[in-house]
Amino acid sequence: MSDPGKSSASASSAATTTATPAPGSDTYKGWLFKWTNYLKGYQRRWFVLSNGLLSYYRTQAEMAHTCRGTINLATAHIDTEDACNIVLSSGGRTYHLKASTEVERQKWVTALELAKAKAIRMMNDQSGNGLPMSFPTHSHSDDSGEEEPTSRSDRSELQGALKTLASKLDDLCTCNELIAKHGAALQRSLSELEALRVPLEGSEKIKAVNERATLFRITSNAMINACRDFLELAESHSRRWQRVLQHEREQRTHLEETIEQLAKQHNSLERAWREAPTHSTNTPDTPTTHTGVSERPRKEEASDEDEDTEYFDAMEDSPAFITVTAADPSQHRRSQSNQSGASGGQPSDWNLEDHSSPSYNDLSGREVQPRRKRRTRIPDKPNYSLNLWSIMKNCIGKELSKIPMPVNFNEPLSMLQRLTEDLEYSELLDKAARCENSLEQMCLVAAFSVSSYSTTVHRTAKPFNPLLGETYELDRLEEFGYRSLCEQVSHHPPAAAHHVMSQRGWTLWQEITIASKFRGKYLSIMPLGAIHLQFHASGNHYVWRKVTSTVHNIIVGKLWIDQSGDIDIVNHRTKETCQLKFSPYSYFSREVPRKVTGVVADSEGQAHYILSGTWDERMESAKIVQSSRGSSGAEGKQKTVYQTLSPRLLWKKYPLPENAENMYYFSSLALTLNEEEVSVSLTDSRLRPDQRLMEEGRWDEANTEKQRLEEKQRAVRRRREADASNAVDEEFEVDSESGREYEGYQPLWFHQRMDPLTGETSFVYKGGYWEAKERRDWSMCPDIF
Repeated sequence: MSDPGKSSASASSAATTTATPAPGSDTYKGWLFKWTNYLKGYQRRWFVLSNGLLSYYRTQAEMAHTCRGTINLATAHIDTEDACNIVLSSGGRTYHLKASTEVERQKWVTALELAKAKAIRMMNDQSGNGLPMSFPTHSHSDDSGEEEPTSRSDRSELQGALKTLASKLDDLCTCNELIAKHGAALQRSLSELEALRVPLEGSEKIKAVNERATLFRITSNAMINACRDFLELAESHSRRWQRVLQHEREQRTHLEETIEQLAKQHNSLERAWREAPTHSTNTPDTPTTHTGVSERPRKEEASDEDEDTEYFDAMEDSPAFITVTAADPSQHRRSQSNQSGASGGQPSDWNLEDHSSPSYNDLSGREVQPRRKRRTRIPDKPNYSLNLWSIMKNCIGKELSKIPMPVNFNEPLSMLQRLTEDLEYSELLDKAARCENSLEQMCLVAAFSVSSYSTTVHRTAKPFNPLLGETYELDRLEEFGYRSLCEQVSHHPPAAAHHVMSQRGWTLWQEITIASKFRGKYLSIMPLGAIHLQFHASGNHYVWRKVTSTVHNIIVGKLWIDQSGDIDIVNHRTKETCQLKFSPYSYFSREVPRKVTGVVADSEGQAHYILSGTWDERMESAKIVQSSRGSSGAEGKQKTVYQTLSPRLLWKKYPLPENAENMYYFSSLALTLNEEEVSVSLTDSRLRPDQRLMEEGRWDEANTEKQRLEEKQRAVRRRREADASNAVDEEFEVDSESGREYEGYQPLWFHQRMDPLTGETSFVYKGGYWEAKERRDWSMCPDIF
């Protein structure tokens, strides 16, 4: 390790070191400064001393997933250099640490010495009990988050396995000592043999050498056999524990699903019991005035107010929501009726007022007419291993689109197809188009904007970067009433234009530019550009933007994706708004993971609906019936409390297809996106050869083809840049051959126009694609594949 002596003295004053023992345990935690190198000097790190091990992390949050280093105090040497420095060394590894004050340094030194003495005692005790030295026993602590085996039989079985492994390890140690002993004797014999000159003595020595060699060979064979036994035993136990763990996980998942079903059934039965007497004796507009039996339902409904009314804190103050019932049961029923089913609800009461409207996600509407049978599976993903860090370590700080990577990190879909996946729940827009109330329509639009992220929860693979001029069409006119077209309109920065026209009353268009940065531990993906949605009948025009996606554990651990940020949806015709907040995941938070909350307000800022749910599962809406100023929050701000009706389901995620984990976790729609179609454009993503080879499992050929396509694209770009340079050299910047002004690359199906709502220049559909498909005339398409 580099000498930290020349490090800046300001490290000790940069922050206050707080070292505190955990209550009732030997754990000691706190901030210390650790020497890194001459460039960075001392860096502030979070240290945890527990069970004779000193571990450190960059932040306290990293304790949940990433340990930066650990040193065993049982074999460590503790030294102090000056008033604030501590030096720990063990097995060639040395930590130079610095406390903020001399008092803090002394606290740490005392804790380290006590932990070292205890670790040595534990090591001696384990050695006396036959436990291996290299298997330190970790006691349960509040920070570990792990549970000890609850049954005595499990503990005894685990102890027996450890003792058996320790015994085999002792055998290996004994064999190692014998090999060293006999090897030294053999070496001495050989040395004596070389010094001999008398033939008689030479024969005796040669005999002794042979005996030594025989003993050495026997001992070596014994050690090899012991190693084999040890390995087989460890593997058998490992497989057994894996099976046990998998069984426990399945049992836990099954139990959670069962409890969830029971809770739903209980809720439905309770609600049916409460509402059935009222429906049988009264109409919604006639209050109950009878005595006796008819009085009791009124009493039960009145008590229901304290159980089902919901109070939502205003979004700007707190994301926490508290739920309870509306004051007037008859008003409750009338308000629900006025919603016309647009605000959703539990699946059991979605259509209580409108039996003719489709259920959530319009599943019934999708089965109206027979349609082409789409594929339901693709070839399983091959099990190829590749070290991501070996590729990414030289790419820190670069744009993701400029990093050359093999297809091993891709999924067999292009970015244009991933963009088209936003239409997975297009029935939400079909339902919104039938809404007469614009606020209810806003709720469904908000649910649609959230639903586009539901397919990303398991999709950690990277889609193919589209080639310039690449297109993708999705014609679902007969099935779902829409046609979708995407085109890659720019390569650097990468930008795609998307246009969807639906016969069911809406049009959607967007231009998305992907800005992405690799930060070493995580990858940030920032979609730039606005999404436009217009309904034909009402003229309501909605605009919103996407949130940031983050891929975590790029270097170490299992990849996982999180969505965070805010979405502001604006209806530019009515000036109504919806504010959605995607809460970032936090290990220490008690909130539901992947939580989304929102408020729908009118043009004057008056809130009318509360939205809540998760971006990977479901969204619900609750109509606000009253708002009031509540008590002050933790930050001293006065909270607004919203009294609402019971929440109703807006959207729920479809279950993944069977065997999805082996098919890149594709949804049912994603499985069909790369299915071969007739009469598509020559630039369609389905015809891209490297993507098709990857889907078929021929990854080596796909990598070769990917390199060819990228080199072809670079050659075309160089020719285009050369043409631009020649045009600049002309006196009036005209192309020397065509005699007209040089315009550079122009997309085939989209052109740039100023957006009057956002004031930005964006690519919009100019028409002609579907007409060309009807004519089957693709002569205007460039040769990009």
